[in-house]
Amino acid sequence: MTVMRTRQAVIQALSDEMESDPTVFLMGEDIGSGGPFKATEGLIEKFGDTRVIDTPISEMAFLGAGVGAAAMGMRPVVEMMFIEFIGVALDQLTTQGAFFRYLSRGAYQVPLTIRAAAGAGMGFGCQHSQILDQWFRGNAGISLVIPSSPQSMYGLLRSAIRSNDPVVILEHKGLYGERGDVITGEAGIIPIGQARTVTEGSDVTIVAIGSTVLTAKAALESQSEWSAEIIDLQTLIPWDKSAVMKSVAKTGRLVVIEESSYSGGWGAEICSEVVTKLWGQLKTPPHRITSPDAPIPYAQELEKRYLPSSDYVVSQINELLKTGKSPAAWWEGAK
Repeated sequence: MTVMRTRQAVIQALSDEMESDPTVFLMGEDIGSGGPFKATEGLIEKFGDTRVIDTPISEMAFLGAGVGAAAMGMRPVVEMMFIEFIGVALDQLTTQGAFFRYLSRGAYQVPLTIRAAAGAGMGFGCQHSQILDQWFRGNAGISLVIPSSPQSMYGLLRSAIRSNDPVVILEHKGLYGERGDVITGEAGIIPIGQARTVTEGSDVTIVAIGSTVLTAKAALESQSEWSAEIIDLQTLIPWDKSAVMKSVAKTGRLVVIEESSYSGGWGAEICSEVVTKLWGQLKTPPHRITSPDAPIPYAQELEKRYLPSSDYVVSQINELLKTGKSPAAWWEGAK
């Protein structure tokens, strides 16, 4: 076990897979120099410029090249500097790579991994701070993972590279500097689709992913009036229904914490599934804590207000437990 930052866990996972499998190679803008977050630092020196390929500023071209290389038996890892940049190349993934296996009756597989920096809280403004998980949810043939720690980054990235179908990894910019223990090697690999129980509790189940896992933990630790079972989904597509249902059946309450805006958020599906399967066992309505339906502000204080904070989570859960009703969001007039 080694202590490392999340960005170092990315480098270690990529290095381990490249050492064990010669078909793995990297493509992306400025990845030779490590990129803006230094998440590929040192890899071009170790593996050379034929396996760590600096690309032109043309996401459509190099993502398309990645799809083609994957279909022909390679295992490319394509980096989008920011997740927003994939917008000009979505066709390559969502209507091409995602369907190759289906359209070819299994003759072609597409073992393609797409890494991208995502998330708010770092002052990058509305065009470089979104999560954009909604661009991939509901698209058959794609897995979507969002790590929350150095260990989950390492384990999920290695699983993604080994997958025979496309996997999108959203790496939260605010977590690149987080430190934590990491088990490397085969023992550190985390299966796609498997949630993690962060804490056990009896009053409420909190479902989170990525940065909101840290928000949930901070909220729990800042008070002593209630206990919470925190579930880190780790994977959004497919999400671990069994783990969530088991926890909510025990606590009778569900709170989902999402970084993205309310409309179209992933938590709506979680809540819908819980109500459908556990109706009659719930003590309160499922409740979603999200950001408002607005662009992410650039100004520091406004961005801080925009995102769900641990204090806000505590106040929302306190009201839910006190009244038995889903509290209003702050932008609806709640204090």
